[in-house]
Amino acid sequence: MDDKATVLVAPQASIELAGVPFDQLGEWLETMLMIREFEESLEALAASGKIPGSVHQASGQEAVAVGVMRALAPSDIVASPHRPHHHALAKGMTANVVMAELWGRVTGCAGGRGGTMHLNDFDLGYFGSNGIVGASLGIAMGAALAAKLRGLEQVCVGFFGDGGANTGRTWEAVNFAASQRLPLIAICENNQYAVETYIGRALTGPSIAERAAGFGLPAVQINGQDVCAVYRATTEARERAASGGGPTFIEAQTYRYRGHNTGEVAGYRTDEEVEHWRSTCDPIDGLRRALEAAGQLDGDRYAEMAEAARAVVTEAIAFAESSPLPDPATATTGVISLPFDARGPA
Repeated sequence: MDDKATVLVAPQASIELAGVPFDQLGEWLETMLMIREFEESLEALAASGKIPGSVHQASGQEAVAVGVMRALAPSDIVASPHRPHHHALAKGMTANVVMAELWGRVTGCAGGRGGTMHLNDFDLGYFGSNGIVGASLGIAMGAALAAKLRGLEQVCVGFFGDGGANTGRTWEAVNFAASQRLPLIAICENNQYAVETYIGRALTGPSIAERAAGFGLPAVQINGQDVCAVYRATTEARERAASGGGPTFIEAQTYRYRGHNTGEVAGYRTDEEVEHWRSTCDPIDGLRRALEAAGQLDGDRYAEMAEAARAVVTEAIAFAESSPLPDPATATTGVISLPFDARGPA
């Protein structure tokens, strides 16, 4: 068997603009462009050592984040896995704060001590990112249980990847949410690869959504490169959850253009495969074409949007670079310790 999986999909059909807030689509495109610019800036920053360690980019997955977030209420709660920047930015965190956290600077959302996998903003309802595969869905499920017990009109979203769909904790959360009819939306960003493993070699059954349906909740597979399709599916799921109808499982078929993490030598897929997705299924190009066809966008306006996105990221980099490192004397602030004696009682 060829070590490089061939993942081909039909060219993306024209995006259907029905059922979406038409007057907001320009902002959606602006946000997607800003996220793409943010993600594409990170490879060089990590390689130069300005960002310590490596990060997980989501270039190509912008439509999932923006489509989901624009279907939610401001008070709704979101939890992310280890590839979280697009979620955080789409939920409302600023590029300055996210970038500063990646740089390990005190102006970051966790004071520079959390980094890429521990972004958070509880005031925004962003319960943060998590490095444990599948744990983000458990966090969202717990928040959904709390919302139900407290009688809050709050829906909770847990993102995870196709790799997380092969972990037990994911399905424990799905099963509990279904049995308790919790206001949870489980969103699998199926970007085709769990690190280097192609989903077709790790999945039994026709799809991840089909597997989820066995737990007795509505489960759909959608085109995650179509921001309007993501919005419509999430809107339906949110209405179901908010009305007491229980959880929904959404598998969004998407693709990451970059490697699993910065600095990766990606020998497990071909350049032709990546280019196929970029040229036929790019989420930004798809929305751009739809808006142009509807007479709502021209080349000059698009160029202005792209330049504005670059300016936001340039400012974020300058903000992070000029921000101080955390004071070592405060390293234990907020850390709780419990007495522990491994030897046991005398």
